[in-house]
Amino acid sequence: MEQTKSWPRAGKHILAQYDDESIVVYQAYHPVIGEFAAKYQYFGGEFNYTRWSWIKTNFLWVMYRSGWGTKQGQETILRVTLKKDFFDALLTEAVESSRNGHLYATEKAWKTALARSNVRLQWDPDHGPTGGKLQRRAIQLGLRGRALEEYGKEAIIKIDNISEFVTQQRPYITKEERHQLQTPVENVYCPTSEAAERNIGLSECPIDTDYRNRL
Repeated sequence: MEQTKSWPRAGKHILAQYDDESIVVYQAYHPVIGEFAAKYQYFGGEFNYTRWSWIKTNFLWVMYRSGWGTKQGQETILRVTLKKDFFDALLTEAVESSRNGHLYATEKAWKTALARSNVRLQWDPDHGPTGGKLQRRAIQLGLRGRALEEYGKEAIIKIDNISEFVTQQRPYITKEERHQLQTPVENVYCPTSEAAERNIGLSECPIDTDYRNRL
């Protein structure tokens, strides 16, 4: 609960665990797919490269989406460490699921870009540990085609199966036990690329963050 004090209450922000070279995203899969990825360190086997695959940087958003790993087909939670340059490239290429009038003057221009892009952006309401909706928005990126192929086979630094950790923390999401809940340390992430920052409509990044100080 300590880190929530430093998180923005509203706006479009990327909350993530990252360092100078990498950033963490999360996905929830059926055990057959998730365990293969963790074992072989790439997405293969029964993973379907012809469908959209969605990645999220915010741990609690994934917990909301997967029911803390209890929903059918989402029992295996993967922590995927990506090359940061690749992630920023996704942000630069992404087209939002709803039209941004600052980027696309007409509906036709937006729909054309949406149809061509291999990266789709959605800003969804963020959620607390018990699933309560927050004012702050959380990012998720949908990947297909070339972007998905590169993600699944080339851009990954490491894949960890954190399902056991999720199971251990699940009992602590109640109000009475919340003081025991542990989640990954996440901070506001600001892309190194100004083009990426503008493209996704990010709320202003604080210039005095530890991340900015490392640039």
